Amino acid sequence: MTFNIVAVIITLLYLVVLELSKNTIVGWIVAVVLCAGMIIGRLELIKHGLTLKRYGVALWAAFLVLILVNYIITAPPVKRLPAVDNKNPEATDVINIAQGELTGVYNEDKSVRVYAGIPYAAAPIGELRFKEPQKAERWEGVRACDTFGPMAMQARTMPFVDSLLHIFGWHDYRVKFGDEFIEDMSEDCLYLNVFAPETESDELLPVLFYVHGGSLTTGQSSYSEYRGEDLAKRGIIVVNFAYRLGAFGYYAAEDLAEESNNHTTGNYGLLDQIAALQWVYDNIEAFGGDKNRITIAGESAGSSSVNAMCVSPLTEGLFNYAIAESSGIAVKKPFHTFRSFEEALNEGNKMREEFGVKSSAALRDIPAEKLAKTSTTHSSMTIDGYAITEMPYLTYEKGLNHEKALLNGYNAKESDVFMMTTEATADNYVDLLAKAIGDEYAKKLAEIIPADSPARDQHFMIDKLGDAKGALNTAYSALWFSYSHFVWNRYMAEEGRPTYEYYFAKTNKSLSNFHAGELPYLYGNLWRHGYLYDEEDFKLSDIMQQYVVNFVKTGNPNGEGLPTWDPVGDGLYKVLKLDTAIEMIEDPNIGAYLVIDEYQNAE
Repeated sequence: MTFNIVAVIITLLYLVVLELSKNTIVGWIVAVVLCAGMIIGRLELIKHGLTLKRYGVALWAAFLVLILVNYIITAPPVKRLPAVDNKNPEATDVINIAQGELTGVYNEDKSVRVYAGIPYAAAPIGELRFKEPQKAERWEGVRACDTFGPMAMQARTMPFVDSLLHIFGWHDYRVKFGDEFIEDMSEDCLYLNVFAPETESDELLPVLFYVHGGSLTTGQSSYSEYRGEDLAKRGIIVVNFAYRLGAFGYYAAEDLAEESNNHTTGNYGLLDQIAALQWVYDNIEAFGGDKNRITIAGESAGSSSVNAMCVSPLTEGLFNYAIAESSGIAVKKPFHTFRSFEEALNEGNKMREEFGVKSSAALRDIPAEKLAKTSTTHSSMTIDGYAITEMPYLTYEKGLNHEKALLNGYNAKESDVFMMTTEATADNYVDLLAKAIGDEYAKKLAEIIPADSPARDQHFMIDKLGDAKGALNTAYSALWFSYSHFVWNRYMAEEGRPTYEYYFAKTNKSLSNFHAGELPYLYGNLWRHGYLYDEEDFKLSDIMQQYVVNFVKTGNPNGEGLPTWDPVGDGLYKVLKLDTAIEMIEDPNIGAYLVIDEYQNAE
């Protein structure tokens, strides 16, 4: 009996592993058969009078080997995600653009047309690796744009680990049939998606152009939390896309600058973003969009990218307004997502040494899967003299930035997820602050945010915590995230341009108000995991979506029936708190900003 119980328990645990690893259903069936085989095998041994001690070991060994082989053989297949959730969606009418004819698909109630996986540039493979994006090729016939394109090359998280993250992080994991696959990933990744409302009007609609985040090293355009279906229902067109990441997008080398007609290197991902924006400007009218009313938007590294596009000479005239969530690079000494050209070249040298090559041409021969696993860091933009010609703050000081209005902000617990492995105590608190701003300013910041500041109201279960963790998270949320918005708003106010800042504080059962927690609210995707949200969440999301739509249409988020959102005034640093109650408050981090200002302005 003990033998049978152990066999069943091991099989059940194995089935859990298969589920979390997204192995195919065949793997489950084989697992059950193997368990039954174990029990039958034991009975046969007893029946024939064979010693369990001797032959039982062989039986267990065979069982373990077979379940390992089964795990490998039934690994999840690669698949591209469908553009809409409804099965067998109806195709749209044919649209004609410069590259050829294409169709999209309708969502379930036919209120939105979705065109997914449209190439906006040539595949950056072979000799086009580490080159500026090239013009997309034409195709023959009618292209069915009904699946999202592949995600850009990146270090892929194992399905088992990804499932655990959704269980303990997002809290949105559900056991269901049909998810036994992993999303397609390829170096051939330069595709975009268009979400357009179904309308009988000939009036051209304003456009929201969204850049996904992920530290410039991860992410995909298919992610459910920022799909544009619901915003499109409100009368705007939404576009998102994939761009080159990590080494493929931000590797820099002198030989690449020499071979480039534009003498550029190190910003290929940013150049992809600009190429996508140019494609939208050139083609969006075919989808019902107004090329003269484009708003660029992004979150995290995507927000930093928006900031870069606001100062790039290559984007002048391509958009009107900007939406920026949880990052920026307009400070004098950016804390992340931006590095000096010298730093970029040095990291490029390290990558060539890592792969044992002397030139970038030789790096083009390295398989993409291998290159994606480099130990070197390529998560920052740089001054390449082409896409970015000077430190972004200098462009703002000259008043030469492009955005005519700005909607931006940050979340209450921005840094917490990035600080989970750090234990913060009263003894090491100042030292931890000093890593970012040096000893002198760390001591000053510790006076503003003392070590005994209140702990967070929520934390991840693996957080190392410590009696000063609340203080550390508050400080680094200001350092790494919200300070950049304080500076960006200050520049806009000094220029006399309208700018509106939010502070997202709403808690929930998912990402709450941690980094990226605002995404499903702002882009209208709470319904995709509705069991994690309540009526107050949906009410807040409805208001936030309308703020976005109003801003995309007019450059002002305010409108009938909405709480008033005051613009940031020169010297008046108020933010709109987005919570169960929506109200204007003083920025809770204002004291920290003044200390960070001192550090930034020091020579």
